[in-house]
Amino acid sequence: MNAQQRAAESARRLVKRLALVACMAFFLGFGLVPLYEIACEKVFGIKLDGDPVAQEAAVAPGIDESRWVTVQFDATVNSKLGWEFHPKVRNIQVRPGQLVEAWYEATNPAATALVGNAVPSVAPSTASMYFNKTECFCFTEQLLGAGETRDMPVRFVVDPKLPPEVRTITLGYVFYLNDSATQRIATAGADAPPAS
Repeated sequence: MNAQQRAAESARRLVKRLALVACMAFFLGFGLVPLYEIACEKVFGIKLDGDPVAQEAAVAPGIDESRWVTVQFDATVNSKLGWEFHPKVRNIQVRPGQLVEAWYEATNPAATALVGNAVPSVAPSTASMYFNKTECFCFTEQLLGAGETRDMPVRFVVDPKLPPEVRTITLGYVFYLNDSATQRIATAGADAPPAS
């Protein structure tokens, strides 16, 4: 086998390896979608689709009627966003295992549409693994038109396995401006034909 044949054979092997790597990456990309959904919905309690998580699944451990837990709600807006954002109620009493719904309200007082993203936090940190959100507006783009106000629900269950010394949990959200999505909306609006 001469040098030219060896080079051609080496190139064929390299192309086969690259094709195999590309196929593996393609199938891995599709395989990660269900793993991502499982991680978000089952582990972190983040609802990804329009169907609510079954109430039976959310309260499977049962309701602990022997105690109450106070859940406090907090809301903050990053200064770049400029929205008005607050919980409808500041705190509620819940039974561990009980499916609960709470509401936040966001208003965009700006003269243009803005897109924000909310990042949640749970305090104390020891309670975070026992606080399961079944529906949340966090981690998804929230578009509010100029002057628009919107109610945003969060549904959750406090796990009955919450340590008994934890009597108060704070659920907080910080809304940040999504610059790229806001720019995309502004560009799409500028490209739209004028209304007649």
